[in-house]
Amino acid sequence: MWLSRVPMKSTEEASVKFPALHVAIEFATHAHFGQDRKYTEIPYISHPINVMEIVRTVTDDEHMLIAAVLHDVVEDTPTTIEQINAKFGEQVALLVADLTDVSKSTDGNREQRKKKDREHTASACPDAKTIKLADLIHNAESIVRHDEHFAKVFMREKQALLQVLKEGNEQLWERAHAALQEYQNNLLQDQLAK
Repeated sequence: MWLSRVPMKSTEEASVKFPALHVAIEFATHAHFGQDRKYTEIPYISHPINVMEIVRTVTDDEHMLIAAVLHDVVEDTPTTIEQINAKFGEQVALLVADLTDVSKSTDGNREQRKKKDREHTASACPDAKTIKLADLIHNAESIVRHDEHFAKVFMREKQALLQVLKEGNEQLWERAHAALQEYQNNLLQDQLAK
């Protein structure tokens, strides 16, 4: 096999640009093990990886990339902020805390819960808002493609959320805003065609 002829570097020889990011990807993969991405039924880890890749288009800050990979572990798994802090440090833990929804099912209906989460996001730091924008971009693409009914609800919530994310990366904000406008234009054209 041709691969056997390719010289492999040992761990000591390999130059790894983001060593802690590799650890975070393994950590998140393990934490999300057994969870599938809604609609596609592929392993859930694909979503955090995609969010990290979107963040990577605007920064190579390792703390932000790690937080992007870990952005759902506290919300969707038994992992705690304290565990994130112990393994990846305070800066990553603060970002993940900013990205974790604070509402509970007992906090009222969906609109009330999303309002509470939006208020939490409004007080987040600009780096967390940048990651949240990447999360919105990836989620919107998936939801619009796979769930026309829920997309109407999600995109309305996204419009409200974008108002508190303006301190995030401008390029990602523009990308998220453009996707929302495109969705609204397509919806309007569909309604006019009826």
